[in-house]
Amino acid sequence: MKLHSIEQPEGAVRVAKRVGRGTSSGNGKTAGKGHKGQNARSGGGVRPGFEGGQLPLFRRLPKRGFSNAKFKVEYATINVSDLDKFEDGAVVTPELLKEMGIVKKQLSGIKVLGNGELTKKLTVKAHKFSASAVEKIEKMGGKAEEV
Repeated sequence: MKLHSIEQPEGAVRVAKRVGRGTSSGNGKTAGKGHKGQNARSGGGVRPGFEGGQLPLFRRLPKRGFSNAKFKVEYATINVSDLDKFEDGAVVTPELLKEMGIVKKQLSGIKVLGNGELTKKLTVKAHKFSASAVEKIEKMGGKAEEV
């Protein structure tokens, strides 16, 4: 199969309906919008959830429950393979990671995950570590310290 020979399956592509083009199409004159009114205007129509002035459903129903979203703890994640950029014996801190551009936003802290390989002995200071990350750092003779 070649890229130039790929075709859309039957019925996947439809020709766009051209409204407001004469009377024979059945969608001429008012283009299927009826006569005047809010929905006939350009940019017309009502916002989602509007019920013609009746109290909308989302306001009629009681609000219940509690959302913990405001207090969610979100960590900026990096992998063990990202730490391989540092020299042997370096002390890796959250400030250094931000300075080097490995982490863009620190969020609630930095979590080190265990993807990839580490070939250097490093002292890593972060807010959280996955078990596999600690194992890989310590296997190379380094230290994983929680800040």
